[in-house]
Amino acid sequence: MALDLYDVSAPAFLRGLKALSALLDKALAQGFDEAALMQAQLAPDMRPLPNQVRMAAFSARGCVARLTGLDWPVTDDNEATFAELQATIALSIAFIESVPREAFVGAEDRDVVLKFPNGQFDFKGAQYLTGFALPNFYFHVTTAYALLRAAGVEIGKRDYLGAPG
Repeated sequence: MALDLYDVSAPAFLRGLKALSALLDKALAQGFDEAALMQAQLAPDMRPLPNQVRMAAFSARGCVARLTGLDWPVTDDNEATFAELQATIALSIAFIESVPREAFVGAEDRDVVLKFPNGQFDFKGAQYLTGFALPNFYFHVTTAYALLRAAGVEIGKRDYLGAPG
């Protein structure tokens, strides 16, 4: 059986984004200072919480779009509140849920080119998903989790994993 890129991508991204949304909700429900959390970072050379949430949301919707050849919804990347971060997560979830399984047919061999200021990466779809997109997504979700946890938000592994299925 061939690797089904829909099954490997969309459900994982949706689960991670929903868990990330719930983590933000828990921080506010526990009374944490939103402004302070928006500035939280693990190290001086790492980006703060809003960037981690943005990149998780962007990497998920960008990956699905690149694998399917669709355009993805763009945000201004200037979220200044948890409500705005939640809206970005919701936008990504809605986009991913709107893409039908059939759009992923042939995605494993689709050319994906990522351009950066100092070069580019060339992938085939399956290699892009498993070797770049999923690790990148989980890096940002994990970093957001770690920032909230380090700030004292009472969350654990079950919160990070989110609801199954």
